[in-house]
Amino acid sequence: MSSGAPRTLVLWCPDWPVVAACAAESVPPDRPAAVFSGNRVVACSALARADGVRRGMRRRDAQSRCPELVVFGVEPERDARFFEEVAVAVEELVVGVEVVRPGIVAMPVTGAAGYFGGEARLAELLVDQVAARAGVECQVGIADGLFAATLAAHRAALVEPGATAAFLAPLDIRVLDQPGADRADLVDLLRRLGLRTLGAFAALTTREVLSRFGADGEIAHRLAAGRSERPPVRRRPPPELTVTKEFDPPLDRVDVAAFMAKTMAAGFQAGLTAWGLACTRLGVHARTGNGQEMSRIWRCAEPLDEQGVADRVRWQFEGWLKGTPESRPTAGVVQLRLVPEETVEGRSLQLGLVGTEQQLADERAAQAMVHVQGLLGPEAVVTPVLDGGRGPAERVRLVPWGERRVPARLPEARWDGRLPMPATVFPEPPPARVFDPSGTELRITERYQLSGPPAAVVVNGGPAHTVRDWAGPWRARHGRSDRMRLQVVLDGKPARALLLARALDHPMWTVEGEYG
Repeated sequence: MSSGAPRTLVLWCPDWPVVAACAAESVPPDRPAAVFSGNRVVACSALARADGVRRGMRRRDAQSRCPELVVFGVEPERDARFFEEVAVAVEELVVGVEVVRPGIVAMPVTGAAGYFGGEARLAELLVDQVAARAGVECQVGIADGLFAATLAAHRAALVEPGATAAFLAPLDIRVLDQPGADRADLVDLLRRLGLRTLGAFAALTTREVLSRFGADGEIAHRLAAGRSERPPVRRRPPPELTVTKEFDPPLDRVDVAAFMAKTMAAGFQAGLTAWGLACTRLGVHARTGNGQEMSRIWRCAEPLDEQGVADRVRWQFEGWLKGTPESRPTAGVVQLRLVPEETVEGRSLQLGLVGTEQQLADERAAQAMVHVQGLLGPEAVVTPVLDGGRGPAERVRLVPWGERRVPARLPEARWDGRLPMPATVFPEPPPARVFDPSGTELRITERYQLSGPPAAVVVNGGPAHTVRDWAGPWRARHGRSDRMRLQVVLDGKPARALLLARALDHPMWTVEGEYG
């Protein structure tokens, strides 16, 4: 009996966030590594798992089990940038490739399997192709429907046509909570009701599921039974829902493209809402100044909202503009089109028609910020993010308004030599000179000590200030060079406390920060 779900092939690159992070930071494959979000593991390498590291584990527990663990933060743009090479490699063999998320691509099976001599042969060719062209390992799964094919890829299984429900039945109910699906609460409720496998959940009638779990539960029930995630009848999107924008000068920077993506996503989503539709497959099509055409289809388990559209456009530009030299566009992008390749009946994605006074004020402020960016550029309005690092300047990163405010490096990770954060961090640290009681400038000895006690400090050529108290020095690694840091309290009303730093290969101190 047919499930109504299309025959689908999914190619999955295991632990992709870790693979991409290691590639970005040139971490060798023999080092255990993990990606953390909110101080918990979201992905880890096979070597880390061998030492007992698991998803959801706290950082402290993970590092206690694997002391040499390399720690990374979540960075979707990095994952998308490195995954573009995998998508291009797959596209050389099969047409109709759709990126589900970085690490997973899906494609129809029937045509390609017939051309290459069967599904098993197609799967084998794709694994070899990705290994040869992108240099990464992957697994392939084939089943009826995207959900089942993704689970099959995790198990490197080729499920026979019509056997998808039997394949899914013994699987743990927790596999329903796939990334982006947000079914954690539903899964927890099903487990507490004693429904611990997909087969047990699928055995319920649709009426029972709708009355107890609502529309979201009904979609999960369809997946558990091996049916299509949505009813097979979809509305054909009207052609006027395509959003096209020309650029002069051409787009050649990711930050500018990200800003344009936000404005285009707003218009794109407004058009869909007016027709009562929601997008489930987004086409991102670009044309460069020399006529080169680039396209990518993003397939989504859940209907996209405005932020989801903007995110996928930004991720795609990361892949195009920062990919390998062979895959980068040969000129700037002069035209960008967002196409709703597939839509379903829309559902409310807003929190409500009438917000609180604070929500309305926040919305007006956000509109004002975007207006300023439109006049002066995306970097004209920025917000600070506390980042990881040893020096004060490293630990504050300015992010353009509207971008995700996530640390590039984990602030809570161990940063040897890190000092308390000063109240003021100077964008351009002013130079300083430090003298001992005899008026001789201080030196750093071969043992990394001061040649004498600090007695006076001159900042940026100004008057000398007497040192009331001091602490240090401390040696800290800064990039590829060593630095010495020194804290001094200067006489005056009020007294000033400064954080001074000096590279070992440079004679001048600088003022990294001032404590309030």
